[in-house]
Amino acid sequence: MISTVVWGTGNVGRLAIRAVEAHPALKLAAVIVHHPDKIGRDAGRLGELDHDTGVLATDDIEAVLAAGPQAVVYAASGDTRPDDALADITRAIRSGAVVVSPALYPLYDHRSAPPEFRDPVAAAVAEGGGSLFASGVDPGWGNDVLPLLLSGLGSTIDAIRCQEIFDYSTYDQPDSVRYLVGMGQPMDFEPMMLMPSVPTMVWGGQIRMMARALGVELDEIRETVDRRALDTTVTTRTMGEFTAGTQGAIRFEVQGIIEGEPRIVIEHVTRIHASCAPDWPTPPGGGDGAHRVIIEGRPHIEVTIEATDEGENRSAGGNATAVGRLVGAIDWLVEAEPGLYDALDVPLRPAIGKLGRKKP
Repeated sequence: MISTVVWGTGNVGRLAIRAVEAHPALKLAAVIVHHPDKIGRDAGRLGELDHDTGVLATDDIEAVLAAGPQAVVYAASGDTRPDDALADITRAIRSGAVVVSPALYPLYDHRSAPPEFRDPVAAAVAEGGGSLFASGVDPGWGNDVLPLLLSGLGSTIDAIRCQEIFDYSTYDQPDSVRYLVGMGQPMDFEPMMLMPSVPTMVWGGQIRMMARALGVELDEIRETVDRRALDTTVTTRTMGEFTAGTQGAIRFEVQGIIEGEPRIVIEHVTRIHASCAPDWPTPPGGGDGAHRVIIEGRPHIEVTIEATDEGENRSAGGNATAVGRLVGAIDWLVEAEPGLYDALDVPLRPAIGKLGRKKP
């Protein structure tokens, strides 16, 4: 059994506790928390399991890493604290652990990561012998392994489009939704996520990975952004009121340009309420959100993924698939050589040992 630590117990961390507990090759060794109210609580309660695990949450990072865990699921956010997240991750790698995390977008494609991100991780790998695999949903499997797999079903490929279409009122991170993305802010407010070059920083690595896997050369990566205001004030179930005239929807594309044409495109359509921008794409099956891949060519292929968890919540479902991808890679990474890995290196494998069985 591979001793595994879950670091952070928010939207991703509580799902990680459940995934580690369910994995037949992993043993939950410790849970690291930051909020004092969580210290001493059983991991089963924090992960919303139906049983206690006997693992009590702690904030003693040094003691947890000194015990020599083989793997760490780093589930703390890196969106607004990238320097702290990088320091935590390199600390775990130096202890010799395999680390999997969705926290640092530039490291999803470590080959194109800025030196300030890649170099400290490479140094930690050389010093401690650990590894890193960073991935998620979108960016993540929704625009790496899934579209590449589907491209192999085509005879000719004209373009690949990956879409995330979501109602962000279901996303349980109010600060990120209101300030990082800008929902409910005046239209002259510039959200951090939409600032020039930021979409490429987040999703450009996915474009480069797909191009590399497809054997094509990129001319450049371009960005397009559109925003819409709410026509009327709306009240959401989870995030309260959003005022008429403030930002209610965004649509952007990160485009991989090949021979002058956008051939590899990652598109996001995000709303705070279904009434905003009704002419923009909506989830093909209805509901609050979906991830979709469109392969333009012969044949024309469209695949839509709708995942739910925690009371039919599609945001939680999406997070759960990201966790499944990461936690499912741990045993493979433990057997591999120390290093930095990406989605093209780490196979997405069948759920061996999980079908119809509960972990003893």
